[in-house]
Amino acid sequence: MLLPLKKQRLTTGGRGPVMAASIESLLSEISSVEDPTEELQSLKTALYSVPVGTLRDSVSGQRLGVIFSLLNSNSREQVELCVDILERILVALSPVVLVQNYRAELQGGIKHNNDAVKILALTQIGRIVEHPDAVTEILDNTELLCTVIHSIGEEKISVAKQAIQSLSKLSHSKAGLDKLFQSEMLKTLKEVMAVSDVVRYRIYELVVEISSISPISFGYCANSGLISQLLDELTGDDVLIRVTAVEMVTHLAQSLHGRQFLTNQGIMNQISNMIRGAETDPFSSLYLPGLVKFFGNVAIMDSPQQICETYPEFQNKVFEMALDSDPAVIGVALDTLGLLGSTVEGKQVFQKTGEKFKAVLVRMSHLASTEATELRVRSLEAISQLLTLQPEQQTEDLLALTESWFQLLSKQPVDMIHKISTQPFPELHCCALRIFTAIASQPWGQRLMMSTPGFMEFVLDRSTSQTKDAKDAKFELVGALVSSSSATEILGSQNCLRLKTYLREGPYYVTAVAVVGTEGAN
Repeated sequence: MLLPLKKQRLTTGGRGPVMAASIESLLSEISSVEDPTEELQSLKTALYSVPVGTLRDSVSGQRLGVIFSLLNSNSREQVELCVDILERILVALSPVVLVQNYRAELQGGIKHNNDAVKILALTQIGRIVEHPDAVTEILDNTELLCTVIHSIGEEKISVAKQAIQSLSKLSHSKAGLDKLFQSEMLKTLKEVMAVSDVVRYRIYELVVEISSISPISFGYCANSGLISQLLDELTGDDVLIRVTAVEMVTHLAQSLHGRQFLTNQGIMNQISNMIRGAETDPFSSLYLPGLVKFFGNVAIMDSPQQICETYPEFQNKVFEMALDSDPAVIGVALDTLGLLGSTVEGKQVFQKTGEKFKAVLVRMSHLASTEATELRVRSLEAISQLLTLQPEQQTEDLLALTESWFQLLSKQPVDMIHKISTQPFPELHCCALRIFTAIASQPWGQRLMMSTPGFMEFVLDRSTSQTKDAKDAKFELVGALVSSSSATEILGSQNCLRLKTYLREGPYYVTAVAVVGTEGAN
């Protein structure tokens, strides 16, 4: 007779064969009691007490029908215990064993009234469809696939997301693409889309995700008509639907083949026209930020110069938004300016606009000093990106450009940024340090720092940075100063030595304080 579980674990040291016997014993006990809650808890404890690798040997021969059957209970505690147990055991099984032995149970799990059970089943199906030897069993089961597709329409978003993820994994093979888009499955997808606006966009999310996998998968999605349907939503009457459509199309543009398709279909011009027409649309503030994000993402992936020159409405609108009074609009403009300005090409594009960009930069400085914390942070982040130059980018022209931009921030820009760094907001402190880091490797930046009284003491004073993020930001600043080829010449050998000592000690170094004991003290 087997010992009770707790005694077995104490006496065996967790050896495989006896542990397998323990699990088998508990499974047997569970099937023979009316209220198996205690036994289920013991089984869960046993399963989580050993590594998955060991568990794989222990459960490979077990039949788990009893645990699956216990999912059909009104007891929430019992169902949750069963889910925890199955999560632990099923992940230890190979996808082939899983689909051969528990396909019906998984299909039943998708239809369960408990969301945790649905997610468990869909997660395991996701594992199966990734395996080349196991996926065939799923492809041949039309009913099961239809059930997964219908799960996208579930009320619980976490269930829908898991269904989307599993179907996306299925699309990594030609057989999976054929099944989804060249069979009755496509009809099922379109039927589920009709459930509601929300569910329709979940299907779009799936299609966009599949489209990004490869040009071949994109071709399947395009031929299905679903991408064209999504693009038609851009000009729909419902403004909120238009907002979501813009977001989806932005994701579609993440891949090169997606961007080429959008260009060939005239969508780039269409979005540019939407930006131009936004001035006369009272609801444009809802979707305009999305349009700007779209072009910003495309520009950073392709060419800031090409996008700004081909679609001048985009750049003009970004400048206009930066000068706006609406915080939501300003924030998107700042993020876009920082994104494009992080590249040399983007810097050069901005510089060509002359006074227009100078006005924007002055506004950014004002926002960084006076607005609410969130806008100040976004402005400071954008400024640091605009001012950053990698060592290989530091040509005479680009150094003159970043210096002139920094001088536009204030009459005393170093003092201005330093003042922001001393305010009692950790995020502002870190952002200010990042601006100093941006100019720390540039000779003009080092000269400005050295001409500012007390600046080097500020850099070396660890007490000015209290949080971990602040200590890391200060450490990066010190590193940028030391690594510059002009550091010794401009900062001086003594300062360089002190900075190198700071680096050697690390970001979290604390000076030891000697404590002198007093005779007779308690």
